[in-house]
Amino acid sequence: MNKQLVVGAIVGALAVTAIGAVAGYRMLDEANYAEVIAVKPATKTVSVPREECRDELVTRTHPTKDPNQIAGSVAGAVVGGVLGNQVGDGRGKQLATVGGAAAGAYAGNKIQEGMQERNTYQETQRTCETVNDSRQEQVGYDVTYRLDGQEHMVRMDHDPGKRIPVENGELVLTK
Repeated sequence: MNKQLVVGAIVGALAVTAIGAVAGYRMLDEANYAEVIAVKPATKTVSVPREECRDELVTRTHPTKDPNQIAGSVAGAVVGGVLGNQVGDGRGKQLATVGGAAAGAYAGNKIQEGMQERNTYQETQRTCETVNDSRQEQVGYDVTYRLDGQEHMVRMDHDPGKRIPVENGELVLTK
């Protein structure tokens, strides 16, 4: 037999064996992985509270020593009584004095009340409230993959790349 023919047969046999081994390994390797078709970040909306403060100008009434306006009522009654006493004579004078005192007491009370209400000052007051801001937070990845000719979807905590390992027909989802 020709030496070149034997060498050629051996080289050919080795080439066919090597090509078959590589192809077999690739088939075996592909059987151990699922093909990733798409990866999309999965997010959720998170509410984040924060305090928001502002300064406001407020008007306050000074505290009063006479909240029932007694001084104004008494002063008004005296002035009203004196003026009422100037009107009429006899029994009419007494009625005018009493009526003047009553009307003066009412008027004095209202005058003092108005003065107390206008006795104000302004100050700055800090007002705070809690407001919620929202933001998107990534919670993982929604992965579409193909295994055994069918497409499936799974949520993973990391981007798996182009393929996902498979053991015993199940995805291996941990890094």
